[in-house]
Amino acid sequence: MTTKPEAAALQLLSDDEDCNTSGNPSLMDVLDARLSRRNALRVGMGTAGAAVLASLPACGGGSDSDGDSDGGSDAPTPITLGFNPVAKSLADAVTVPAGYTATVLYALGDPLTAATPAYRNDGSDTDFASRAGDHHDGMEFFPLNAAGTARDPAGSQRGILAVNHEAITDHFLHPAGVTPRPRPAAEADKEVDAHGLSFVEVQRVDGKFAYRRDSAYNRRITPLTPIQLSGPVRGNALVRTKYSPAGTDTRGTINNCGASVTPWGTYLTSEENWSGYFTRSATDDAARGGSAARSVVSLLRYGKAQGASSRHGWETAGADDKYARWNISQSGASADGSDDYRNEMNTYGYMLEADPYDKAQAPRKRTALGRFAHEMGVFGLATAGKPLAVYMGDDSRGEYVYKFVSAASWSAADANPANRITTGDKYLDSGKLYVAKFNADGSGQWIELTIANAAIAGYARYRFADQADVLVNARLAADAVGATRMDRPEWCAVHPVTGEIYVTLTNNSNRKVEPASSSQQQVDAANPRSYTDAPRATSPRNVNGHIVRMRELGNESAATSFTWDIYLFGAEAGMDPVKINLSALNPENDFSSPDGIWFSRKTGLAFIQTDDGAYTDVTNCMMLVAKAGQVGDGAPQTINYQKADGSTLAVQTRVGAKPTTQNLRRFLVGPVDCEITGITETPDGRAIFVNVQHPGESISKAQIADPASYLSHWPGNAGYGAGGAMARPRSATIVITRNDGGLIAANGDAVLNNM
Repeated sequence: MTTKPEAAALQLLSDDEDCNTSGNPSLMDVLDARLSRRNALRVGMGTAGAAVLASLPACGGGSDSDGDSDGGSDAPTPITLGFNPVAKSLADAVTVPAGYTATVLYALGDPLTAATPAYRNDGSDTDFASRAGDHHDGMEFFPLNAAGTARDPAGSQRGILAVNHEAITDHFLHPAGVTPRPRPAAEADKEVDAHGLSFVEVQRVDGKFAYRRDSAYNRRITPLTPIQLSGPVRGNALVRTKYSPAGTDTRGTINNCGASVTPWGTYLTSEENWSGYFTRSATDDAARGGSAARSVVSLLRYGKAQGASSRHGWETAGADDKYARWNISQSGASADGSDDYRNEMNTYGYMLEADPYDKAQAPRKRTALGRFAHEMGVFGLATAGKPLAVYMGDDSRGEYVYKFVSAASWSAADANPANRITTGDKYLDSGKLYVAKFNADGSGQWIELTIANAAIAGYARYRFADQADVLVNARLAADAVGATRMDRPEWCAVHPVTGEIYVTLTNNSNRKVEPASSSQQQVDAANPRSYTDAPRATSPRNVNGHIVRMRELGNESAATSFTWDIYLFGAEAGMDPVKINLSALNPENDFSSPDGIWFSRKTGLAFIQTDDGAYTDVTNCMMLVAKAGQVGDGAPQTINYQKADGSTLAVQTRVGAKPTTQNLRRFLVGPVDCEITGITETPDGRAIFVNVQHPGESISKAQIADPASYLSHWPGNAGYGAGGAMARPRSATIVITRNDGGLIAANGDAVLNNM
């Protein structure tokens, strides 16, 4: 998720971003089809609907379980933003609005057991399987009762934070930075364990949250934790390995990005840029049968060319199997891969479900939801008697937006089941996987990815063997059906009232007016901008990103068609309003590279987080809060581009209602060289948890010995942990509360009941 200028691009990004050379048609191919009268009416009705939505307040009343009763009155109270905008900042600090307090809660290296020593933060610390991992990312709060003995959906005084640890800033983990390859086993072991997930109990005492170091709920899931493969891919030949010849199990999870909570109370986390952790030999194509071999086509589509080095070189740390697994070269004599790790990469790239309350339940990778660079998976609104939907983005340039629809219909009785993980089996192991196609007129289709589709079964580039193959190679299946290539689909969020789906598209250096290669994509209605921003970006591209939103036909999760518009375009306030700043952002709400997006279940407000490298000469990454409208509340707009031959390319897009400071404003700015990512709240809406990822990550081995050269010293410079003002920077979770005890970001005590 890290986004930096191209000159300093990290391998973390580059592994997967140029894998789609499918040549799927651009929306420009159908641009000449103008809006029909029906579509024009849809826009008009959407505008009227948005006005009604904006004027509708949340439901109030005496049933509110957290004390926001108005004495039984049915009079509604409108929700408005309840804070003054935060200014852009380059300070090495977390800035929040006046009247709010941000406190560091849980940082890299913090011990998770009473026996684990305090974190020294000098590179000498070990035992990371018992410490907080690095690069805090997506997370969720799982409430407990006052005694801490059981799940309590209304519990706001204590709970379990589930936290993703996406990646590492490796130099800071070692005393003198990273040792060149071959890697010392001790360094590799530490780096592996710093990835994965944390489950850590937190408790509010006297109004202040702290994490409980001695809690029985505390644990880590790392890339070495035993994991079950679940769903249609389980036992398939494509996932048989030396570790699991039957293809039923794997070890660990890695590069976990966004996360969400299931309707039955478990944690659903994603595996994003996982292919970069593996390597294969320079002659591996031949060993697999040549460049046309199915496994080679698959590996290339997922960004792993022969001879490509791994991100950290863990395969060089020794002969032990835990290191050998990172080399996926075909070296064994078996026909099915059960004597080597040629298929190991096929066991990564899924959504993973874990139960924070029950460590005895083995986590499961839900293969029915497809395999790609999962940024996020979020459930649509659950309706009794109807299937559940999970919306997902594939975070690479030119990749796709997906949806999974369960075969089982939702039963409200499953909201508090006796066994949460087996409830997940019911809803997540059987269903249909779809990919999105966005049309120029504001309509769209969900195309099912099934071996029964002739376009997939007969795809010339890759011959699918069965439905499990379609899921393992979901990108290739999406290529086959002509899905729309998007500008790096990242987080997805669902509005808790309208049910509309929001997807952040963070940026895309390959979006062009006139593509010069198959890895580039032409501007189209859903990805309409390509421009320069010198000196930051001297070649045309989607520099600042945008947020697309969708409404299912009939508001049905199982619908196969939808309408869409672009909710917000990222831009600097002073940029061209005709071609770039289409959302008319101002200095109090302008932003670049939207990444995280999340809706408060309590207030219905949207929180938008950035992961930017294009605007960081003006401000560090940030979080904004919005009161969102709905699809169709704006109007079509045309962007005209001059082509090299002098002709004009006209791109008509659908722009959401232009925001003002009244419904979009900046809430937080983070420290230097960080990403703001991950957010959750207590059920009472009076505390939110936010992650600050990789502050000061731009560091070389030569600089480790000179703390004065670090770009950031946060949170040590804020008084947290060892090192003080010159500390090594650490990723961390912060908790934000309002000084008057009120709802976060909302004006007064207006709430949405039953969210």
